Amino acid sequence: MSDSSPVLAADGRPLKASLNRALRRQKTRALLLIAPLLLFVLVAFIAPIGDMLFRSVENDIVSNTLPRTVVALDEWDASSGQMPEEAVFAALAEDLRIAVADKKHTQLGSRLNYELSGMSSLFRKTGRSVKKLDMDAPFTQQFIDIEEDWGDPEVWSTIQANSSRYTAGYFLNAVDLQLGPTGIEKRPELERIYVKLFWRTILLSVTITFACFLLGYPIAFLLANLKVRTSNMLMILVLLPFWTSLLVRTSAWKVLLQQQGVINDTLVWLGIIADENRLQLINNATGTIIAMTHILLPFMILPLYSVMKTIPISYVRAAKSLGATNWTAFWRVYFPQSVPGIGAGAILVFILAIGYYITPALVGGTSGTFISNLIAYHISSSLNWGLGAALGAILLVLVLVLYALYDKIVGIDNVKLG
Repeated sequence: MSDSSPVLAADGRPLKASLNRALRRQKTRALLLIAPLLLFVLVAFIAPIGDMLFRSVENDIVSNTLPRTVVALDEWDASSGQMPEEAVFAALAEDLRIAVADKKHTQLGSRLNYELSGMSSLFRKTGRSVKKLDMDAPFTQQFIDIEEDWGDPEVWSTIQANSSRYTAGYFLNAVDLQLGPTGIEKRPELERIYVKLFWRTILLSVTITFACFLLGYPIAFLLANLKVRTSNMLMILVLLPFWTSLLVRTSAWKVLLQQQGVINDTLVWLGIIADENRLQLINNATGTIIAMTHILLPFMILPLYSVMKTIPISYVRAAKSLGATNWTAFWRVYFPQSVPGIGAGAILVFILAIGYYITPALVGGTSGTFISNLIAYHISSSLNWGLGAALGAILLVLVLVLYALYDKIVGIDNVKLG
């Protein structure tokens, strides 16, 4: 056999081809093993996010319900301040006749009401009178007689601005902007709430994370350095809140924090505060911070504890034997080794906090609610799914950006759970 002849396997195939075939089989088996997990992630995570992103830009109800009106409005200049021509009103009459028969005009009114207050009632009232329109008379005056708002150019500019099948309007609303006749502009002062809520959500989440760190670090340090039996007994107390309903724990804080509650009664009894100067600890940001710190504290303690258990106490003893004080030995030897646990606990608590909405809704009042409370409201109450989806998408991007910054500054490779 010459030196250039390929090496053969036992089955007579070239060895390289046999190794590649075996490797493909191994990868296929591995893929089949994780296929159920991939399918679950796709169905339970990727698909909902994709649907959320689609709903945040979907806007086909105007073009589907008023197709002739949308085409007629193409030649109308919204910045002129004048009403559209008669042809636009004639197209609207034809579209509304079909929409009322299909009972779609109320859905259209509800959608446009998100952009301009009063649109819902306008379409409902017009829908009740559209069958009485005289097809031989000018439609402009007939529509104005039904409801004078049809003579308002702002109504028509709203229809025109939302005539596209896809819109950035939901995302604009989510950052307190709107699409006006002259382009993108700020919403009225009293309607600018979402940017403020985003900032409040981030600030309170960071505060809660820091509070959990201040309270959780000494507890985790104590648990990691006690005898195993004592540590296990105390660990039960850390895990005990998980055995109680979140709603029950939050309701308990409402009882404790109210002005006639246990905490204020105790402070008055001790003479720390006067009865007429009871502290306002509920229905504000203070109540949200206190209640959520208690609820999320175990999520900080557990990663810290698992990392601290792996730190050899002999390192601290060696530092002390070399002349270091207790503080120096802790700060320069023990604390740096616990940083991965701090990172894991901080990112876990922060991500959980930024998406909480039950606790802020119950104890936060008007100044302690999160952006997640508005998302839940739009999804379940106002049924403005597009705006809710846009707010959720912005919150998702915000979390990813903060995660990227965290990775750049701290390094995600330094995060450990033990």
